Amino acid sequence: MSDSEFDLDLEELSSAEEFLEYFGVAYDPAVVQVNRLHILQRFHDYLDGADAMPASDDARRTLYAGLLDSAYNDFVASDARTEKVFKVFRMHQPFSVEVPLTDLFKKEPAYASKI
Repeated sequence: MSDSEFDLDLEELSSAEEFLEYFGVAYDPAVVQVNRLHILQRFHDYLDGADAMPASDDARRTLYAGLLDSAYNDFVASDARTEKVFKVFRMHQPFSVEVPLTDLFKKEPAYASKI
C-alpha cells in the first residue's frame, strides 16, 4: 500500500507551527510558544477520539484542520494547568507513606552470585 500525498505531507511536519500553517489555522505565536506540546498532544487526543477516519484525503484534511483548530483554541481560552493534557497535571496531591522503623532494619537474605 502506498502512502497518499496527504500522508507524505504529514510525515514532513514536525513543529506545531508547521502543522498550524499546513492546515491553515491562524495562530498567535505567543500562544504556540508557551503551549506547543500541549496543542499537539490535544490534537493527537482528538484524532484518537474521532469516530471514523474518512477515506478521502480531502475529507481527512478537513477533519484534521478542524481538530487542530479546536486543540489550538483550547489553549487560547485556557492554559496548560487547567486543560491537564499531560499526566503530570492530572496527578493527585502528594501523599505520605508510613514505614515502621523496624522494617528499615530487617535483614534480607544476601544473594551471593559470582559472574
